[in-house]
Amino acid sequence: MTSSTKYIGMDVHKESISIAVRNAAAKVVMERVIETKASMILQFFDGLRGDLHVTFEEGTWAAWLYDLLKPHVTKVVVCDPRRNALLQDGNQNDRVDARKLSDLLYMNKYYQQLNALRVLRQEVRRDLLVESKKHKIWKRLCEIPSIGPIRAAELLSILQTPHRFRTKRQLWTYCVLGVVTTSSADHELEARHSDSHPARVSTPKSSCGARARQSELDSRNLVAVS
Repeated sequence: MTSSTKYIGMDVHKESISIAVRNAAAKVVMERVIETKASMILQFFDGLRGDLHVTFEEGTWAAWLYDLLKPHVTKVVVCDPRRNALLQDGNQNDRVDARKLSDLLYMNKYYQQLNALRVLRQEVRRDLLVESKKHKIWKRLCEIPSIGPIRAAELLSILQTPHRFRTKRQLWTYCVLGVVTTSSADHELEARHSDSHPARVSTPKSSCGARARQSELDSRNLVAVS
């Protein structure tokens, strides 16, 4: 995409075509209503500069219009009106529909970028797992409750070595495995940090110490090194 890219929505009918043109900043910079004639359509597009991306709905004129425009623009997208929920919302007329089509075409560039990022994310995850499995401690980390293969690999890459912490408790806290205990009346509230939001539970004082000791036992695996 360049600063000269234009996103053009066309609402096509037998007698006329409503056209909306957006620039690279998503602003509507031109709107026209022209006759559904090859000469008029080509004359309109000859007056536009930059990379031209065009969309219109599938219908009676779609194949003819596609063949007509393909040699003169950068990209042509023929969309399925049954899958365009945006076209069914709000006011519906030729001018509004052309605007909505150009907006959908503009937004599609972000979907393409996100799809590319998803592919890259999967590749990075695979490489991360391959590298982390070379270290014996990775398997030990995976044995800790709530820590899966990816989280264990992330811990390896972030921690590097547990020996850089002065105490085991500092290590647990850094890894979000520490236990936070507060007092409220005759109960104690224990929050054990996890991958997401801390879960708070109300427990009697007599059981809080036992659960804290169990959490400490679960976390001791982190001090083992390959």
